[in-house]
Amino acid sequence: MRDYEYRLLGAIADNPTVTQAGLAAQLGVAVGSVNWYIKRMVAKGYVKATRMQRTRLKYHLTPDGVALLARRTSEYMERSLGVYRKLRRAARKTAADIQRRGIERVLLQGDGDAADILKLTLLEHGVASTSASADWAVSCSGSDYHLEPCVGPMGTDVPVEREAT
Repeated sequence: MRDYEYRLLGAIADNPTVTQAGLAAQLGVAVGSVNWYIKRMVAKGYVKATRMQRTRLKYHLTPDGVALLARRTSEYMERSLGVYRKLRRAARKTAADIQRRGIERVLLQGDGDAADILKLTLLEHGVASTSASADWAVSCSGSDYHLEPCVGPMGTDVPVEREAT
């Protein structure tokens, strides 16, 4: 089944009295497309249509439709939890590496869920994260984190000058 069809099933589950025009507006497609997909889902046994008024229908998900939507939701949740677990493992590994190096504060680069997971994991490990400046930076890349020294002192982009020995 296509993603569009799952969205249509979800919209019908949320509001059985929604019109085809309402579904079309909600999903951003033509009314004719909604009509065609609903007919397909009725034929497959996922949706049942009953007449409310002379020109108005009410849509119900059948037990098969509910099961299909629940299965899709379960698969989505499983994939999401898998991504979370992978990010969490990587964040713990990065936090342990930071602690092993004796780093107390890092510049957190990036935003979104991966950065949030890392920020909370760092907090659990007693490492301060900042968006201002630090000697070390952690960046989020896909489902991994990269620790690297900042170019200059306290996160500035000024190169650190080394004394000749």
